[in-house]
Amino acid sequence: MQAAAVDSGALPSEQWTPWKAFQPMQRHWYLTLLFLTATSNYFDFFILSILLDPIKREFHLSDAMLGMLGGVGFALSYSIAGLPIARRADRGDRPKVIAVCLFGWSVMTAACGLATSFWQLMLARLGVGAFEPGAIPAAQSIVVDIYPPTQRAMALGLLSMGASAVGYLCGITLGGRIAAAFGWRWAFMAAAIPGIVLAALIRLCVPEPRRGPSFGRPRPSESFAASLRMLMRKRAFGFVLAGICISTIFTSAVSLFLPSFMLRSLHANERQINTTWGISVAAADLVGALLGGWLAGVLGKRDIRWYAWLPALSSALAVPLYWLALSAAGFSQFLVGNTMAEIVLSIAPPAVFCAMHEVCGGSRRATAIAVWQFSNMAIGYGLGPLITGIVSDALDVRFGRDGLRYSLAVMVMFLVPAVLAYQFGGKHLAREVEA
Repeated sequence: MQAAAVDSGALPSEQWTPWKAFQPMQRHWYLTLLFLTATSNYFDFFILSILLDPIKREFHLSDAMLGMLGGVGFALSYSIAGLPIARRADRGDRPKVIAVCLFGWSVMTAACGLATSFWQLMLARLGVGAFEPGAIPAAQSIVVDIYPPTQRAMALGLLSMGASAVGYLCGITLGGRIAAAFGWRWAFMAAAIPGIVLAALIRLCVPEPRRGPSFGRPRPSESFAASLRMLMRKRAFGFVLAGICISTIFTSAVSLFLPSFMLRSLHANERQINTTWGISVAAADLVGALLGGWLAGVLGKRDIRWYAWLPALSSALAVPLYWLALSAAGFSQFLVGNTMAEIVLSIAPPAVFCAMHEVCGGSRRATAIAVWQFSNMAIGYGLGPLITGIVSDALDVRFGRDGLRYSLAVMVMFLVPAVLAYQFGGKHLAREVEA
């Protein structure tokens, strides 16, 4: 009977049921605290982009040095620290790991505001990058334990795209306004102080679900190398991971270069970009995350393979929508098209994370998400902006200021192999489920 259920794509029964120890209000309270933690993560991540110009003027920096500050250096410390911290979360007290990391990156964000030279600021940002990857993997792992399978997609959607949208909005709008009124240093302070308070709440209020009686007997300890080998043997995990990393090559490119595209090709002003467009993107990501979480919960209950098919469908539908947006002649037309495209593409992540958690195994949840973070940073954020810039420079000779428009249109094509990867992942998903 169990084999038949798996072959048909139905959700399998779980051997461990820790969510039974939590009442709905408890789950929602813990999710709220974890949501705020993820929002703080993205707030501290995105705020630098709005502060680059005043930092450049004060320290007399080149664009290459700004690239080091916000790109390579941050990504390096983020990638190196992510897997060891996730391993600690899989073996130890996850709320404690989250609280320590949250406190750490908040203190380092405050240190950014106290920096008196470029190199002090660079070291502080390296510190932010070293602590930030510790929160999301452990938080997702807890959410999977405290929510039943039919409710996980919505919770994971809020924790991923929902928190990202709110954090982006805070970083761009709130951070920009504070910097304009009081200076860029106070913007860093404003991002740091709530995180320090929140770290104490996480430590005091969020329990470790593994300590509950419904979690079952402790699972055998597994080495880090063994965990990675087991994850890589899962074809569904590998294909879904490939899909989201390839998709990020495109999304990282548009997140960095769309403001420049709007300035160059649409002649938009800073208010339109920082306020109108910023709010529309944040709202679209939030709506997409909620819609994606609901759809993944409904469809995944019928057939677990929808956790891979839904991202494939949303990525395929996003291709023509982004092309329409990038072909817009004016800002208003672009805003409508881009908002629709953002909503559609934001449907994918909740289902993607559900797929990963279904196959990775309960003792490897944080490690699995850390592998995603590492791969996403190295592949998605490493290649996307670089390829876009190279293609834009090549097209600039023929198309001038519209070279970036056509470069971004080319980058949309990365969503096509992402669709194929998700489709292949769906073929293996049902038979590789591990509780």
